[in-house]
Amino acid sequence: MTPKERWLAVLKRRKPDRIPMDYWATPEVTKNLMNHLSINSLKEMYERLHIDAVVSVNPKYIGPPIPEDSDIFGCRYKNVRHRTGVYRECVYNPLADYDSVSEIKRKFEWPTVDLYDYSVIPDQIAGYEDYPIRGGGSEPFLIYKNLRGQRQAFLDLYLHPDIVHYCLDKLFEFCYESTRLIYKEIPGKVMLSYIAEDFGSQTGLLFSPDHIREFFLPRMKRMMDLAHSNGVYVFFHSDGSIRKIIPDMIEAGIDILNPVQWRCKDMDRESLKRDFGDKVIFHGAMDNQQTLAFGSEEDVRQEVRDNLRILGRDGGYILAPCHNIQPITPVGNILAMYDEGYKRGKMIDL
Repeated sequence: MTPKERWLAVLKRRKPDRIPMDYWATPEVTKNLMNHLSINSLKEMYERLHIDAVVSVNPKYIGPPIPEDSDIFGCRYKNVRHRTGVYRECVYNPLADYDSVSEIKRKFEWPTVDLYDYSVIPDQIAGYEDYPIRGGGSEPFLIYKNLRGQRQAFLDLYLHPDIVHYCLDKLFEFCYESTRLIYKEIPGKVMLSYIAEDFGSQTGLLFSPDHIREFFLPRMKRMMDLAHSNGVYVFFHSDGSIRKIIPDMIEAGIDILNPVQWRCKDMDRESLKRDFGDKVIFHGAMDNQQTLAFGSEEDVRQEVRDNLRILGRDGGYILAPCHNIQPITPVGNILAMYDEGYKRGKMIDL
């Protein structure tokens, strides 16, 4: 099977030739891995390691010049270096000092999809026709936190719900129209849309279930309905302990649940598979907080076997790291994950 065929088999609850394997990593990790393998392209790396990676498409920005440290919303960033890499963190929040919706309406100009050229998208999938294509979707509270500042954004849910509703409407409108244009540009070729929000911490939800149902689910469902009406599967990402809200997400329309951080509270794989395995496809579950980063190669191989045995039983699983593999991770552990997944993924009862 091709990577695309392998993904589709799992999504349609049919039997693939083996468990599909996806790839998430920081740029530093990808560079180190390619250097280790002495290869020059991502596609060659995917083929060498039997990775069924998702290829993402995006429009090209054609609006007025934006400073290198800014984005289209006016948020500003700086690179924060750590021991093995760099993360880009927001350091200026353009809506932080606003106290009302009326003030935001008067003083803030929201970007539109007219700032982008969508005609470049077909070229982005050239040579990757046999891979799953991801395009469109939304993760608006991530942007909202940058606009307002993280602390204020969470306080707004209680103190300024009208501001939250107004801003999320604007952000969703942008994402919805952008997603629609992506689908239009390559009709029938987008397999997945990433409709996400980080609802969980290590020990529980970051939001109350009532807030999730009020502020997020109605808007997310509209995006999910757009995806489904175009034959696109909904890839839902939320880190952390989110078991309490999984039934709501399934009812709203998610098809794939990522990243399955099984070491978080209430996220054990056995009960997730038992309670939701017939309703959602699991993606991820290779722990990059402990096993990949600090475990031995045998620890990694054992976790692959456990994930295949638990989450892969009777199908419905795509093996991948829980999030971006971090630069501290030994190359040997990455290679062990994909080697074991390739060998064992053909052997389990799918």
